[in-house]
Amino acid sequence: MSAAADTLLETGLVLGILPMGNANDLARTLGIPFALIAAAKVIAAGRTRLIDIGRVNGRHFFNVASVGLSVDIADRLTCEAKQRWGILAYLRCSWEAVRAAKHFHAQINCDGTAEVIETIQIAVGNGRHYGGGMTIVDDATIDDGRLDLYALPPHPWWRLMTLAPQLRWGTHRPVPDIHSRHGEEIRIETKRPMPVNVDGEVITKTPAVFEVVRAALRVFAPDQAPGLQPIGDC
Repeated sequence: MSAAADTLLETGLVLGILPMGNANDLARTLGIPFALIAAAKVIAAGRTRLIDIGRVNGRHFFNVASVGLSVDIADRLTCEAKQRWGILAYLRCSWEAVRAAKHFHAQINCDGTAEVIETIQIAVGNGRHYGGGMTIVDDATIDDGRLDLYALPPHPWWRLMTLAPQLRWGTHRPVPDIHSRHGEEIRIETKRPMPVNVDGEVITKTPAVFEVVRAALRVFAPDQAPGLQPIGDC
């Protein structure tokens, strides 16, 4: 879907989603049921919402773009692995990648405030869900006009695994070990160019400039979903 995002934005058409992938994170964010008949009824009902789109180095994305650990996960997450393990392939590949993770230094500039950190993974989310149901942060929505960033420290794999519940549900902001920020524009620079994983595909490298494009796309969606602001607040 991200590969078609640029063209979709040019057409101005409303996006309807029938979830037929392994992760279905955009559908999850929008509250679209995974059963195809029920998803088709969402489209037939005709209710639409405006959502934000992320952009990194000029390429648009729906869910998340990241540097570090996620690139290794994407390399391991082959079509064969998805077909064999389904949604469990994300957990299996994540476990393998965490055990082999390498740390790096990055300068992060978030809405004009710069800092240098040591990390194994930086993720920048536009929507609420990514990676087969992970939550970028617990109050994120896909129409809140912001990007949400977290960075994982270079701890031993066993320590990182203890952080898994907070990362799963997006409740990591109070955890001192996890670096959290949000803003409308985020720039990430590394000592040498590093690949950037954009919604599961490696399509660009650092330095990377991430931006949120507010209310960029109209989609068919239910009235209420955790990944959308309440109707009265839109």
